[in-house]
Amino acid sequence: MESSFPFGVTLAVLASLIIAANALVAVAVLLLIHKNDGVGLCFTLNLAVADTLLGVAISGLVTDQLSSPPRPTQKTLCSLRMAFVTSSAAASVLTVMLIAFDRYLAIKQPLRYFQIMNGLMAGSCIAGLWLVSYLIGFLPLGVPIFQQTTYQGPCSFFAVFHPRFVLTLSCVGFFPALLLFVFFYCDMLKIASMHSQQIRKMEQAGAMAGAYRPPRTPSDFKAVRTVAVLIGSFTLSWTPFLITGIVQVACQKCYLYLVLEQYLWLLGVGNSLLNPLIYAYWQKEVRQQLYQMALGVKKGLTSFLLLLSARDGGPEGPRESSCPITTISHSQLHGE
Repeated sequence: MESSFPFGVTLAVLASLIIAANALVAVAVLLLIHKNDGVGLCFTLNLAVADTLLGVAISGLVTDQLSSPPRPTQKTLCSLRMAFVTSSAAASVLTVMLIAFDRYLAIKQPLRYFQIMNGLMAGSCIAGLWLVSYLIGFLPLGVPIFQQTTYQGPCSFFAVFHPRFVLTLSCVGFFPALLLFVFFYCDMLKIASMHSQQIRKMEQAGAMAGAYRPPRTPSDFKAVRTVAVLIGSFTLSWTPFLITGIVQVACQKCYLYLVLEQYLWLLGVGNSLLNPLIYAYWQKEVRQQLYQMALGVKKGLTSFLLLLSARDGGPEGPRESSCPITTISHSQLHGE
């Protein structure tokens, strides 16, 4: 009970930062989509929406943790809350996979990319992604072996879900997805290196012909870099939680629930805070849009302060101008 209050405060701060950061990136990406109408940006927007929903979902757990003593929640309500948290986290992870596949397809098939990944295909991928995410999140509610037989509040992941659920997710979803990530990344790196060599040969040929152009960094490497950072943050955030959950299943006497729930689960959820920071720093177009939004807010705030100061100074003007008028009228009367 004593440790639930600091955990609740940490959860509240993390939820607030996740919602604020992802909402900001979502607005920036929406403005970019309105300008450019890019399919890849729709996936970035979906990632920001999924992470925002995760922040909203975990904020529902804050009240239980901050109450002293911790307020118990009904098992059904707690199961629904954790199912929604799991669904949002699954949507975030699957969107990272979708972004990696989209960048892989753009590098692997640059000429056919826009034919394959059109608006209909992107919308179908996003709709299927959310369907799979909610199937994953609500799976324990329909499979008894994934549920805890006894329930003791406050509401938390392992209060209602058995570690067998984590084991299944790891073996069926996480580790196969990680292998797929590695394959995408290695193949993208190979293709980007080939493109770089071709560009270098063309530049050398241009230099020999007298039309030398300075070397430039291919855009393929930028896509590879972004995917690498996303995969790295995803892996570092969720791997400790999933591996420790597997250890908990293998060793029933090892009571690792405290470490899992109050440290490693928060580390995994923190990946939803890293995603918008990655895009705000690594993606040039998102970074520029955020800068323009900041300039717009600064300009609007300056205009508001100027208007406010002008309105406050308005009544003083007439009072100051009435004094010399009164003085002149008195001197004229005195002269007469």
